[in-house]
Amino acid sequence: MTTPTSSQTALMANAIRALAMDAVQQANSGHPGMPMGMAEIGVALWSRHLKHNPANPQWFDRDRFVLSNGHGSMLLYSLLHLTGYDLPIGELKNFRQLHSKTPGHPEYGITAGVETTTGPLGQGVGNATGMALAEALLAAEFNKADAKIVDHYTYVFLGDGCLMEGISHEACSLAGTLRLNKLIALYDDNGISIDGQIEHWFHDDTPKRFEAYGWNVIRGVDGHDVDAVDAAIAQAKQSDKPTLICCRTVIGKGAPTKAGGHDAHGAPLGDKEIAATREAIGWSFGPFEIPAEVYAVWDAKEKGTHAEAEWNKAFDAYRVKYAGEASEFARRMKDDLPSNWPEAVAKIIENANQKAETIATRKASQNTIEGFAAALPELLGGSADLTGSNLTNWKASKAVRAAGDAENANPNRAGIQWGNHINYGVREFGMSAAINGIVLHGGYRPFGGTFLTFSDYNRNALRVAALMKSRSIFVFTHDSIGLGEDGPTHQSIEHVSSLRLIPNLHTWRPADTVETAVAWTQAIEYKGPSTLIFSRQNLQFSPRNDIQIANIAKGGYVLRDWNDDIPARKIILIATGSEVQLAMQAVEALAKEGIGARVVSMPCTNVFDKQDAEYRERVLPKGVARVAIEAGVTDFWRKYVGLEGGVVGIDTFGESAPASVLFKHFGFTAENVVATAKSVLNA
Repeated sequence: MTTPTSSQTALMANAIRALAMDAVQQANSGHPGMPMGMAEIGVALWSRHLKHNPANPQWFDRDRFVLSNGHGSMLLYSLLHLTGYDLPIGELKNFRQLHSKTPGHPEYGITAGVETTTGPLGQGVGNATGMALAEALLAAEFNKADAKIVDHYTYVFLGDGCLMEGISHEACSLAGTLRLNKLIALYDDNGISIDGQIEHWFHDDTPKRFEAYGWNVIRGVDGHDVDAVDAAIAQAKQSDKPTLICCRTVIGKGAPTKAGGHDAHGAPLGDKEIAATREAIGWSFGPFEIPAEVYAVWDAKEKGTHAEAEWNKAFDAYRVKYAGEASEFARRMKDDLPSNWPEAVAKIIENANQKAETIATRKASQNTIEGFAAALPELLGGSADLTGSNLTNWKASKAVRAAGDAENANPNRAGIQWGNHINYGVREFGMSAAINGIVLHGGYRPFGGTFLTFSDYNRNALRVAALMKSRSIFVFTHDSIGLGEDGPTHQSIEHVSSLRLIPNLHTWRPADTVETAVAWTQAIEYKGPSTLIFSRQNLQFSPRNDIQIANIAKGGYVLRDWNDDIPARKIILIATGSEVQLAMQAVEALAKEGIGARVVSMPCTNVFDKQDAEYRERVLPKGVARVAIEAGVTDFWRKYVGLEGGVVGIDTFGESAPASVLFKHFGFTAENVVATAKSVLNA
């Protein structure tokens, strides 16, 4: 392919500007300024460097592109449309409209070529860090001295807003520490945010900040000079560190009266300004009109098809020489579980049932991970500086580390020392965004841990994972006042209930070793994100038959049923986690009062609510009084017990004291469960 002339390059950039301002104007909503300001940067990356195939957006060895400043989504939609993805002009005309493939911010799974959902600023660079980490680990695991089947870059566009958000510090610090040299960020340094000139609230020396992280920084690039940006990207590819390319730009470039100001940031330019912009940039075409010559010079289908064909040829040769590795690689790229997965799961659950251990569920989790790690080589653990408390490692786990200089010289090492457990440091939000990026990249099934109370730091990444339905797994331990002496700052009260409210997110709070093994199994198999909530303190093992074990996967089941010989006064005790043992203890005392109690263990309300009505009725028959028991806020449980039912819970923050003292102080005793049940029955 011939290199476009300077006049063609100008047309390529102006096509982006025209599409951005036309789409925002038609929608009467959106952000035209960033796409117009980053148009030449888009031209430089997408036409001269980005390895991708519009005909197959999921080709594995493509470069990943992340628009962290996702409010400028029309930049990405324009690039996808112009380069030949399945995004026709009609979809750009329907920008921000119901059921279009061009939502206000890029959404994974909606638009071909969109690698991740962005919009909450800073998370995109966190995702990109995870993608670059996945690429580096896969390269270290599968590449050979004579065969590189994993060899691509992760590019991210970001702006001042991304850099102001704290998550950018977490993610970029980690990326620099791990020397993720195939991560290249292009910074849209336009000096503008919604409120105006950022110098009044953001005057960080960004280049020095990134140099302190251990990044390679390329300063002073004219973001409107395609050749200059092109040269900077080429230079970045030679670095043994991640690179930040600082591109000075003018927001709304080309708009005669609004360029360079915040008026171009988040509102349509208006018909008058658009007409003046067309004249100023020499764009004589009508709204959404792109001439054939521009489409021709932008079209990336032929180049992309050739690149994929060359990779396929290389992988075929790899398959001949390294058949075992190729088979494993192909399985993981398809996101298939190993063929012996059902047998491995059955053995792990059976082992937990036979051992019948009374241990903390965080320890039960580690035991389960130990079994899964042997059966699932793509398992990638981690913790936000709490490995010894979260117990997210296992005996054969190996820490991920940056490789030394000698190893960097070896192309097989890809700048990183392979491992399957990541020390994320005290970076809960960054960890969660990176996990999402690892999942989206493919090749690993990652999870990361912290204390449940710190899920507040993770929260927005959990929400975005749920929005994308990514297979991210978030481990949260120290799940309640059972944490004890650390006090209310660390004791989770409202967290479990609030996590249950996030659509698509499965929240599991198991009661013992068997429920823990099932919860882990369901999290790995679920085509969406899961949170696994574990205790610090030991929890009593409960015997079960095979039917009960099978029903754990339904989210709620009858753990102990009432005795039909007991008179008509009956009650259902619903409990999760550490409170299941309280319900079990209360059964005998209630029987002595002539009350038959059924214990329903409900480790995952999200899954239980998806069961058919007949099953839910069998577990929670209508007309039977109910009491819910959980060491957390009470309001959530009203959906199951009604206003007339009872809830043994806690609606205040905790206290600093040993766990046993706190449980008694806040009424988590068998005696209080019995008293609550009797009050509900007016007994």
